[in-house]
Amino acid sequence: MSNRLTALLANWFPEKDSYQWVLASIIETQRSSYRKTGAMMLINSQGQSYGLLSGGCLEADLKRQAQKCWHNNTSITVCYDMQDDSDIAWQLGIGCGGLVKVLLQPINHDNNYLDLLTLKSQLDNRNACFYYIDTFNNQSACASNNQVLLKAVSSLEPLVAIKPAPALVIFGGGIDAQPLVKIAHTLGWFICLVDSRTAYARPAYFKEADLVINQDYDDVKQSLLLPKADAVVIMHHNVSLDALALQLVKSQPRLASASYLGLLGPQHRTEQVLEKAQLLSTDLPSKLANPIGFDLGGELPESIALAILSQAHAAIEQTSGESLGYFTSNISPNVNISIANPIKQVVNHAG
Repeated sequence: MSNRLTALLANWFPEKDSYQWVLASIIETQRSSYRKTGAMMLINSQGQSYGLLSGGCLEADLKRQAQKCWHNNTSITVCYDMQDDSDIAWQLGIGCGGLVKVLLQPINHDNNYLDLLTLKSQLDNRNACFYYIDTFNNQSACASNNQVLLKAVSSLEPLVAIKPAPALVIFGGGIDAQPLVKIAHTLGWFICLVDSRTAYARPAYFKEADLVINQDYDDVKQSLLLPKADAVVIMHHNVSLDALALQLVKSQPRLASASYLGLLGPQHRTEQVLEKAQLLSTDLPSKLANPIGFDLGGELPESIALAILSQAHAAIEQTSGESLGYFTSNISPNVNISIANPIKQVVNHAG
């Protein structure tokens, strides 16, 4: 299951009044931490949780802390500090070595469900917004004043920028598009699959796709269903259809704004596609990734899908896609670590 907020709220909404719920939000971090300020998870009285605030280290204890919220009907703040060896973080075996402060707030009708209904509506409509987490009124659950804002307000902290899941538009519904859809679904992306051929892009073959459009491309031009794309991948294995898709990308503002545009196939074939489309590469709204994807090796459809989505992910997140590096230790294997580091700074346990 995806850990994106859209998926978390989708699981919470049908059962919002059936169980007791808590919203757990990271409101402060220092040094290294698995997730950063603004990360959220939902916990219910059935012992279920949706989302992760750590690599699995904190979640069990957060479920235990959530019971205090329900019992006292109050919000509480919990701090996990790996620098303090008396802190529970050491018992939990947290390996990041940082401090994580988490606010737990009961979610109920009396506090307007922490405005999560509005937040869910914004995300369902694929709108960006801001979410203010009230860290001041934590003595009573009813006093919590979390709220969704359409514009940033500098005086409110923490104010979390919320974006809808990235939208991937795939042109071409062949067999090799199936792993692309599956991996994108695992990432929690919104997936739109488009193909004009009647034997392709069948919903039964692409159950994880959010939207399947099987129409002539002249009709697609007028379609109001196309999402505002963050990534576009063209993979018909058909020069004429690839050319039509490139023309659509150029002419449709909802496609032209994509951070990533990729075309499957070698570059000599791409020259044919551009000629068929009567386009130059400079006519396109963004650089054309071709050959498509990162050089990860492998020739199977699953490997190709991973390479494509890795490149698209880097483009959307505006990162280089380069390796983060390889660890080399400067500590001699014969040196006792406790002696090499005789002084340990102890940070006061907040809250």
